Amino acid sequence: MEEKLLFDFNDIPTAPKTKTYIDADEYQSIVLKSEVKKDEYTNYIQDTFDLKVGDVSQVCIPNKLNIDSFKDWNIGVICGASGSGKSTVLRHLAEIGGGSIAHPTFDDSKCLISNFSHMTPKEATVLLSSMGLASVPTWIRPFNVLSNGEQYRASLAKAVSESVGNDIIYVDEYTSVVDRNVAMSMSNALQKYIRRNNKRIILATCHYDIFDWLRPDWIYDLNKGGTLERGDYLRRPKIELQVYRTTSDTWSRFKKHHYITDEMNMGAYSYCFEWRRMLVGFCSVLANPGKGLQDAWRISRVVVLPDFQALGIGRSICDFISGIYLEEGKRMYIKTVNPALGEYFATSKKWNPTGYNGRERSISNQDAQKYANRLTRKSYCYKYTGQPISGYEDLLLSTEELRRKRANKCQLSLF
Repeated sequence: MEEKLLFDFNDIPTAPKTKTYIDADEYQSIVLKSEVKKDEYTNYIQDTFDLKVGDVSQVCIPNKLNIDSFKDWNIGVICGASGSGKSTVLRHLAEIGGGSIAHPTFDDSKCLISNFSHMTPKEATVLLSSMGLASVPTWIRPFNVLSNGEQYRASLAKAVSESVGNDIIYVDEYTSVVDRNVAMSMSNALQKYIRRNNKRIILATCHYDIFDWLRPDWIYDLNKGGTLERGDYLRRPKIELQVYRTTSDTWSRFKKHHYITDEMNMGAYSYCFEWRRMLVGFCSVLANPGKGLQDAWRISRVVVLPDFQALGIGRSICDFISGIYLEEGKRMYIKTVNPALGEYFATSKKWNPTGYNGRERSISNQDAQKYANRLTRKSYCYKYTGQPISGYEDLLLSTEELRRKRANKCQLSLF
């Protein structure tokens, strides 16, 4: 069997324990036997609760899982309540495969992305984006200043990247230290990356709310006595966003996550997007992206907060905003160097490339120093050619008109 990789996010040093024996053959169980040192406390337990305290404490954990019998799988889950033995089963699987525990570490004197030196810069950016950590400014910060959710995704990305060939990646306490919305978006990102790259991963978790987002090939449920269930039939729940017009002041909440600059044209039309009453995304548009174009607009800024990336919200925002403008006879353009958005536009039937797509733009000597990076690099340039979207005319009104109509909020179902 190939060498295995076991990854434990909660590697917290503990006090030495009494010797534990593992018998994995008895009654198809992992039997944990620990020596009991008797004292006044154990005698009190025996006398007060009528529990016979012997010389050995024994726990049996169902061990009916034989992953060698599985074919063509990518994602497995071992689940159960706290204390059900899921971590023990996970460690046993790694041990019988001759694996070892891997603990991703980060050098805080370097930027986050520089810790992926075993990959090319482009590969590292693709990996981090695929794990739902697509905020470019985050990549140039050290690991120790990231949020819990960002650290978790970075650690998961590094564990996945360090697996070789057909190694199985083992993750314990999956999503236990992150917000549940982060857990769902991260699970969706993880399953797409694992399947796209044909890797194999086993996750131990006590959380059942991630299954629809993770869509595991198999589930080993210790809460049900070690039953083995299919999970590939599960489908991601529908995401419903609320959209409303906002003022340019809202940009302050999003600007630190934008990959180019924290500046924004104050004359832009700005929109906020919420999911489950939480702010998740921002988009602003400006009129006339170039000379000679009438009724033409461009998407100036689009940002999705880090905790909600990799759900497809950013591209759906672009499609929606462009659709409601097209309904009013306005054409929408976008220019970006964001690889995740760029790849979407390149494969989407709703967007067509313009003549500037993939080209380097020339600049005058006067602006060379100020805009050398921004204007000469290759970028994705596209025009929206999808269907118009009706029913959201109020979102295109001026702020004054919106206030008069008192209709500045409406329901939006993106996907």
